[in-house]
Amino acid sequence: MTSQPAHPSASTPSDVASLSFEEARDQLVRVVAELEQGAPTLEQSLSLWERGEALAARCDEWLRGAKRRLEAAQSSAGDDQ
Repeated sequence: MTSQPAHPSASTPSDVASLSFEEARDQLVRVVAELEQGAPTLEQSLSLWERGEALAARCDEWLRGAKRRLEAAQSSAGDDQ
């Protein structure tokens, strides 16, 4: 028996790594909305939750990277003065 995603929008978390911040954020908003409405089955809810966790981690990764870039830019700007 092969395992299929329990929900059409709940594809494997490995595809999350290629998403931009905006794509991950938009998908996360949709996942949260679906969870708030209530999935028909527990398996679908768990699948959505796992996808949401992966999307949130991807957003966090982007934000931490942006923060490092800003800190580096501020540091180099301070060195120029």
